[in-house]
Amino acid sequence: MISLIGNRPALQIGRYQVIDYDTTWLDDALRRAARAADHEDFPFVDDIRSGIVKYLETKCPLKLLNIEDLYERMRKMLVTIGCHSIAEKLEPLAPPVTVSLVHAAMEAGNGFELAFFSTLRLELKELRAAGAEKIRFVGLRESSLILRGTSKWNKHCESMLAEIQAFLRDWESDPPRCDLPLQLCAESGG
Repeated sequence: MISLIGNRPALQIGRYQVIDYDTTWLDDALRRAARAADHEDFPFVDDIRSGIVKYLETKCPLKLLNIEDLYERMRKMLVTIGCHSIAEKLEPLAPPVTVSLVHAAMEAGNGFELAFFSTLRLELKELRAAGAEKIRFVGLRESSLILRGTSKWNKHCESMLAEIQAFLRDWESDPPRCDLPLQLCAESGG
């Protein structure tokens, strides 16, 4: 059974689900929309975020909510209070997403690095399209072992790890919609 934080539903972001999330990214999305609509001084960001959080924690009947559906509800709230121009500029921004590279490595298999990088490139593109800008990667070392077809770390695994890290750095230099960094994570061996 999934334990939901504060009774909030899990959020569907592309093919990923985010369960443990705060709500600061909602503020960022609202402020960006206000700036894009030339309303830098928009005073209702906290009120709208509080309303969305209350909806998520007490009114939302779903256990899994698509991020786009959440933003559609936010647009309707903005229109209801007379903020049409901000509603039109509101773009999805997702909470931070954690991506394990192990699944892509297992799909690609031993010796198929090109398939691994192709799968990873597609996943990152889909996540960005869904509003994910802060992406945390885990499982880099495990992926290196899988792609090299070994259970013991060696110089070939080290080389593979360097290639993966270089790929992620190159992807990071391809600017997303904002300046939030992709994060390489050393936790869980990764």
